[in-house]
Amino acid sequence: MSFQRIYRTWFEQLKDVVRQLSQVPRPLTNDQQHELYQQLVQKVMSHYHEFYRVKSLAAKNDILTIFAAPWATSLERSLHWIAGWRPTTAYHLIYTESSILFESHITEILQGLRYGDLGDLSPDQLARVSELQCEVVQEENAITDELSNWQGGASEIIRLMGDNMDAKMEKLVEILDKADKLRMKTLENLVELLTAQQAVEFLTASAHLQFGIRRWGINHDLQRENS
Repeated sequence: MSFQRIYRTWFEQLKDVVRQLSQVPRPLTNDQQHELYQQLVQKVMSHYHEFYRVKSLAAKNDILTIFAAPWATSLERSLHWIAGWRPTTAYHLIYTESSILFESHITEILQGLRYGDLGDLSPDQLARVSELQCEVVQEENAITDELSNWQGGASEIIRLMGDNMDAKMEKLVEILDKADKLRMKTLENLVELLTAQQAVEFLTASAHLQFGIRRWGINHDLQRENS
Protein backbone atom coordinates (compact mmCIF):
# COMPACT_ATOMS: atom_id res chain seq x y z
CA MET A 1 0.00 0.00 0.00
CA SER A 2 1.33 3.45 -0.92
CA PHE A 3 1.98 6.01 1.79
CA GLN A 4 -0.59 8.26 0.11
CA ARG A 5 -3.33 5.69 0.80
CA ILE A 6 -1.97 5.06 4.30
CA TYR A 7 -2.14 8.78 5.03
CA ARG A 8 -5.75 9.06 3.88
CA THR A 9 -6.72 6.14 6.12
CA TRP A 10 -4.78 7.59 9.06
CA PHE A 11 -6.38 11.00 8.57
CA GLU A 12 -9.92 9.57 8.60
CA GLN A 13 -9.09 7.56 11.73
CA LEU A 14 -7.82 10.76 13.36
CA LYS A 15 -11.20 12.35 12.70
CA ASP A 16 -12.91 9.48 14.50
CA VAL A 17 -10.59 9.75 17.51
CA VAL A 18 -11.07 13.53 17.71
CA ARG A 19 -14.86 13.07 17.59
CA GLN A 20 -14.48 10.95 20.70
CA LEU A 21 -12.42 13.71 22.34
CA SER A 22 -15.09 16.27 21.48
CA GLN A 23 -17.81 14.21 23.13
CA VAL A 24 -16.24 13.82 26.56
CA PRO A 25 -17.96 15.74 29.39
CA ARG A 26 -16.35 18.99 30.55
CA PRO A 27 -15.23 20.04 33.05
CA LEU A 28 -13.92 16.98 34.85
CA THR A 29 -16.09 16.09 37.83
CA ASN A 30 -15.00 12.62 38.98
CA ASP A 31 -12.24 10.00 38.83
CA GLN A 32 -14.05 7.96 36.19
CA GLN A 33 -14.09 10.92 33.80
CA HIS A 34 -10.43 11.60 34.56
CA GLU A 35 -9.56 8.04 33.58
CA LEU A 36 -11.58 8.42 30.37
CA TYR A 37 -9.68 11.60 29.51
CA GLN A 38 -6.34 9.87 30.05
CA GLN A 39 -7.37 6.90 27.90
CA LEU A 40 -8.43 9.15 25.04
CA VAL A 41 -5.26 11.23 25.24
CA GLN A 42 -3.20 8.04 25.09
CA LYS A 43 -5.27 6.87 22.11
CA VAL A 44 -4.50 10.07 20.19
CA MET A 45 -0.81 9.92 21.08
CA SER A 46 -0.60 6.29 19.97
CA HIS A 47 -2.21 7.30 16.68
CA TYR A 48 0.50 9.92 16.11
CA HIS A 49 3.24 7.48 17.12
CA GLU A 50 1.98 4.98 14.54
CA PHE A 51 1.89 7.67 11.85
CA TYR A 52 5.52 8.61 12.37
CA ARG A 53 6.58 4.96 12.55
CA VAL A 54 5.03 4.25 9.16
CA LYS A 55 6.27 7.54 7.72
CA SER A 56 9.82 6.65 8.76
CA LEU A 57 9.62 3.34 6.90
CA ALA A 58 8.20 5.07 3.81
CA ALA A 59 10.95 7.70 3.92
CA LYS A 60 13.68 5.05 3.85
CA ASN A 61 12.03 3.61 0.76
CA ASP A 62 11.38 6.90 -1.08
CA ILE A 63 12.46 10.05 0.75
CA LEU A 64 11.81 12.42 -2.17
CA THR A 65 8.14 11.43 -2.38
CA ILE A 66 7.77 12.10 1.34
CA PHE A 67 9.15 15.61 0.84
CA ALA A 68 6.96 16.17 -2.24
CA ALA A 69 3.90 15.06 -0.20
CA PRO A 70 1.49 14.35 -3.09
CA TRP A 71 -1.23 13.50 -0.55
CA ALA A 72 -1.22 17.08 0.77
CA THR A 73 -2.98 20.11 -0.69
CA SER A 74 -1.01 23.03 -2.09
CA LEU A 75 -1.86 25.04 1.05
CA GLU A 76 -0.62 22.28 3.35
CA ARG A 77 2.63 21.97 1.39
CA SER A 78 3.16 25.74 1.59
CA LEU A 79 3.05 25.46 5.39
CA HIS A 80 5.36 22.46 5.63
CA TRP A 81 8.65 22.57 7.51
CA ILE A 82 10.76 19.56 6.52
CA ALA A 83 7.82 17.49 5.25
CA GLY A 84 5.47 18.22 8.14
CA TRP A 85 4.17 20.78 10.61
CA ARG A 86 6.52 23.16 12.38
CA PRO A 87 6.83 22.18 16.08
CA THR A 88 6.68 25.78 17.35
CA THR A 89 3.17 25.96 15.89
CA ALA A 90 2.00 23.84 18.84
CA TYR A 91 3.16 26.52 21.29
CA HIS A 92 1.47 29.28 19.32
CA LEU A 93 -1.72 27.22 19.47
CA ILE A 94 -1.43 26.79 23.25
CA TYR A 95 -1.08 30.55 23.75
CA THR A 96 -3.96 31.32 21.37
CA GLU A 97 -6.38 28.83 22.93
CA SER A 98 -5.39 29.90 26.44
CA SER A 99 -5.97 33.59 25.66
CA ILE A 100 -9.36 32.96 24.04
CA LEU A 101 -10.62 30.85 26.94
CA PHE A 102 -9.18 33.19 29.58
CA GLU A 103 -10.93 36.19 28.03
CA SER A 104 -14.22 34.30 27.74
CA HIS A 105 -14.07 33.44 31.48
CA ILE A 106 -12.62 36.70 32.75
CA THR A 107 -15.68 37.69 34.78
CA GLU A 108 -15.92 34.29 36.49
CA ILE A 109 -12.14 34.18 37.08
CA LEU A 110 -12.29 37.55 38.86
CA GLN A 111 -14.94 35.99 41.10
CA GLY A 112 -12.58 33.15 41.98
CA LEU A 113 -14.11 30.48 39.75
CA ARG A 114 -11.91 28.02 37.88
CA TYR A 115 -12.72 25.83 34.88
CA GLY A 116 -9.54 23.77 34.68
CA ASP A 117 -9.26 24.35 30.92
CA LEU A 118 -6.48 25.86 28.81
CA GLY A 119 -7.60 29.29 29.94
CA ASP A 120 -6.70 28.24 33.48
CA LEU A 121 -3.00 27.48 33.00
CA SER A 122 -1.01 27.98 36.18
CA PRO A 123 2.03 30.29 36.37
CA ASP A 124 4.27 27.21 36.59
CA GLN A 125 2.66 25.73 33.48
CA LEU A 126 3.06 28.97 31.53
CA ALA A 127 6.72 29.21 32.58
CA ARG A 128 7.33 25.63 31.45
CA VAL A 129 5.59 26.25 28.12
CA SER A 130 7.90 29.21 27.55
CA GLU A 131 10.98 27.14 28.41
CA LEU A 132 9.97 24.33 26.09
CA GLN A 133 9.23 26.77 23.29
CA CYS A 134 12.73 28.25 23.55
CA GLU A 135 14.25 24.77 23.45
CA VAL A 136 12.21 23.82 20.39
CA VAL A 137 13.17 27.01 18.55
CA GLN A 138 16.84 26.09 19.02
CA GLU A 139 16.28 22.53 17.84
CA GLU A 140 14.24 23.70 14.84
CA ASN A 141 17.02 26.08 13.84
CA ALA A 142 19.66 23.36 14.12
CA ILE A 143 17.68 20.97 11.91
CA THR A 144 16.91 23.77 9.43
CA ASP A 145 20.65 24.46 9.20
CA GLU A 146 21.27 20.80 8.43
CA LEU A 147 18.73 20.90 5.61
CA SER A 148 20.25 24.14 4.28
CA ASN A 149 23.67 22.47 4.20
CA TRP A 150 22.19 19.49 2.37
CA GLN A 151 20.50 21.76 -0.16
CA GLY A 152 23.71 23.79 -0.50
CA GLY A 153 25.33 20.69 -1.95
CA ALA A 154 22.72 20.37 -4.68
CA SER A 155 25.39 20.70 -7.36
CA GLU A 156 26.77 17.36 -6.16
CA ILE A 157 23.53 15.54 -6.99
CA ILE A 158 24.15 15.42 -10.73
CA ARG A 159 27.83 14.62 -10.22
CA LEU A 160 27.07 11.85 -7.74
CA MET A 161 24.55 9.97 -9.87
CA GLY A 162 25.08 6.33 -8.97
CA ASP A 163 26.07 4.57 -5.77
CA ASN A 164 27.28 7.74 -4.04
CA MET A 165 23.80 9.18 -4.41
CA ASP A 166 22.56 6.77 -1.75
CA ALA A 167 24.57 8.52 0.95
CA LYS A 168 23.07 11.87 -0.06
CA MET A 169 19.54 10.49 0.24
CA GLU A 170 20.35 8.77 3.52
CA LYS A 171 21.37 12.14 4.95
CA LEU A 172 18.00 13.58 3.91
CA VAL A 173 16.24 10.65 5.62
CA GLU A 174 18.27 11.41 8.75
CA ILE A 175 17.20 15.08 8.68
CA LEU A 176 13.54 14.12 8.29
CA ASP A 177 13.86 11.65 11.15
CA LYS A 178 15.16 14.41 13.44
CA ALA A 179 12.31 16.71 12.41
CA ASP A 180 9.64 14.06 13.01
CA LYS A 181 11.14 13.12 16.37
CA LEU A 182 11.01 16.79 17.37
CA ARG A 183 7.35 16.96 16.31
CA MET A 184 6.52 13.94 18.42
CA LYS A 185 8.58 15.15 21.37
CA THR A 186 6.76 18.48 21.23
CA LEU A 187 3.38 16.76 21.55
CA GLU A 188 4.64 14.50 24.35
CA ASN A 189 6.13 17.38 26.36
CA LEU A 190 3.01 19.50 26.11
CA VAL A 191 0.65 16.65 27.00
CA GLU A 192 2.87 15.82 29.98
CA LEU A 193 2.75 19.33 31.46
CA LEU A 194 -1.00 19.80 30.88
CA THR A 195 -3.77 18.30 32.99
CA ALA A 196 -5.87 15.57 31.39
CA GLN A 197 -8.64 18.04 30.54
CA GLN A 198 -6.20 20.57 29.11
CA ALA A 199 -4.47 17.86 27.06
CA VAL A 200 -7.81 16.84 25.55
CA GLU A 201 -8.51 20.47 24.64
CA PHE A 202 -5.05 20.97 23.16
CA LEU A 203 -5.14 17.80 21.04
CA THR A 204 -8.66 18.64 19.87
CA ALA A 205 -7.68 22.19 18.89
CA SER A 206 -4.54 20.91 17.15
CA ALA A 207 -6.49 18.39 15.09
CA HIS A 208 -9.20 20.93 14.21
CA LEU A 209 -6.49 23.28 12.96
CA GLN A 210 -5.16 20.47 10.79
CA PHE A 211 -8.67 19.65 9.52
CA GLY A 212 -9.42 23.28 8.76
CA ILE A 213 -6.22 23.82 6.79
CA ARG A 214 -6.81 20.66 4.78
CA ARG A 215 -10.44 21.55 4.07
CA TRP A 216 -9.51 25.06 2.91
CA GLY A 217 -6.67 23.62 0.82
CA ILE A 218 -8.94 21.11 -0.90
CA ASN A 219 -11.46 23.85 -1.78
CA HIS A 220 -8.67 26.10 -3.08
CA ASP A 221 -7.22 23.36 -5.27
CA LEU A 222 -10.65 22.49 -6.68
CA GLN A 223 -11.35 26.12 -7.53
CA ARG A 224 -7.98 26.41 -9.25
CA GLU A 225 -8.60 23.25 -11.29
CA ASN A 226 -12.03 24.49 -12.38
CA SER A 227 -10.95 28.02 -13.27
